[in-house]
Amino acid sequence: MDSLYRDYILDHYRHPQNFGTLENPDGASEEVNELCGDRIKMQIKFRISNFEFRIKDVKFYGEGCAIMIASASMLTEKVKGLKEDEIMKLNTDSVLEILGIELTPNRIKCAVLPLEALQKSLILAKKKRK
Repeated sequence: MDSLYRDYILDHYRHPQNFGTLENPDGASEEVNELCGDRIKMQIKFRISNFEFRIKDVKFYGEGCAIMIASASMLTEKVKGLKEDEIMKLNTDSVLEILGIELTPNRIKCAVLPLEALQKSLILAKKKRK
């Protein structure tokens, strides 16, 4: 792994962005990686802009490896202001692009766990609105 990317990931692990909880979130979801024990809870709040729901704020908390925490930190920064459908289009390749590194198959599950929790939060929030 390139030293620059390693340092960047370690910085997000040590000083994660958007770590914490939201008061009265519009949606929340918890995901667990059974293979390694990583656990994350993602919470979201929306704002309505031009009749579209966009992410106003997003927070996460949990415990896990450096890849999972860094992925959650970088992902939450990326999705602020995005529409629901834009977030639902994100996939494994999107997460790997955000991280900027290649991962082994076992580590990919760690990296994608925050996206799974985020997308599940969106689905649950949408159901709650209806």
